[in-house]
Amino acid sequence: MADVKKLDDLFHDTLKDVYFAERKIVETLPKMERAASNSQLKAAFTKHLSETKVHIERLEQVFQIIGKKPEPKTCAAILGITDEGAEIMKEYAGSPALDAGLLAAAQAVEHYEMSRYGTLRTWALELGLNDAAGLLQTTLDEEQETDLALTSIATSVVNQNAEA
Repeated sequence: MADVKKLDDLFHDTLKDVYFAERKIVETLPKMERAASNSQLKAAFTKHLSETKVHIERLEQVFQIIGKKPEPKTCAAILGITDEGAEIMKEYAGSPALDAGLLAAAQAVEHYEMSRYGTLRTWALELGLNDAAGLLQTTLDEEQETDLALTSIATSVVNQNAEA
């Protein structure tokens, strides 16, 4: 009979998925920062890049907690989201709407991450992995803060500039 997969298997697979995603984000954020013209948006991308590197370290700690080697699993969702961001950079280069498009792409990434970290945190609690849950919650909190900061930049300046 085939192996029956359980919650701990799903937790591990999803952990590998988000590990891939975070590494892809580290690769993508510098391109977005270079493409942005608004200084607040550039600074937000730079800040999130340094935070994302810490998120990767936390994920590696979670792998250690569950006794598994940190390894990525290709995440089709993040590839799609980052491809859309690359398309925006190409199609809106030099346009006043570029920053708004970059910001929207960054928020799509944040919303994906918040979904994944919230799920992983909940599963970690269910599995009795309280230390892992704490690490995942810390990252979730930071992702939510980044999303709020991006919303503030969008509503205070970037969207108005795109409209002008």
